[in-house]
Amino acid sequence: MAPIDAQDSDLRNMIGRFRVLIIGRRNAGKTTILRRVCDTTDNPEIYDTKGKKINDDEVKATITRGNHNIKQAMVFKSKPEFVFHDSCGFEGGSEVEFEEMKKFISEGVNATKLEERIHAIWYCISMDDPSRMIQKSEEKFFLECDTGHVPVVVVFTKFAKLNSVAYGKIKKQLDGLSKEEFARRITERVEELFTNTGVLDLLNDPKNRTRPKSYVRLQNMKEPNANCNNLLESTTFALDDKQLRLFLVSTQQSNLELCIKCAVA
Repeated sequence: MAPIDAQDSDLRNMIGRFRVLIIGRRNAGKTTILRRVCDTTDNPEIYDTKGKKINDDEVKATITRGNHNIKQAMVFKSKPEFVFHDSCGFEGGSEVEFEEMKKFISEGVNATKLEERIHAIWYCISMDDPSRMIQKSEEKFFLECDTGHVPVVVVFTKFAKLNSVAYGKIKKQLDGLSKEEFARRITERVEELFTNTGVLDLLNDPKNRTRPKSYVRLQNMKEPNANCNNLLESTTFALDDKQLRLFLVSTQQSNLELCIKCAVA
């Protein structure tokens, strides 16, 4: 395999930017994820369907309220190789919004030009309330949407919330335990709680038109050293197209572990 940097220019000319559709309810941590992926604390630049840049005040309002237009493109100056589209969650049950999302995905999946396609979909599910992880309106995405060859990576955000739930369930059993045993018991209980949600069975239901290619857990994303390396790695290996995979890796040259894994894959 030729070195990635030797192919970088040709890949960029052919693909343009790596296009990601991110989906999830408000407060699922989507903006935090995008900032971590792009290694910035700044707001993105947002462009309308004609490529016109939206003014900064409107960008701030959009980020604050979470009222994103799925057709608008978000680009962070720190990582211009990425372009993001944000589809708000469907907690309101808006049929119009849902149909717009389906149309956007269909157009992005079937676009003739590689640079106009959706290359990956990140579906964010917050763990802050395990009893309502996925609503009926959201189940429709997996049941009805056809994402074709585009991989869907489910991102379980705020996963650390399950630690406090687990502690509340077994705190009487933890008295006097060593730190190692305490941590082991909490981890076991977290896994049990997660399994009991049934979310993986729901997402992998054979009746679904779309099933996730992989899963990622993110937690403590607002900590200073937090990163999304596992999300980027999972997305990389979920891609069937070798050129897309190399292009995504080329945007992560600082992630030496990912570069090595991709080189030997």
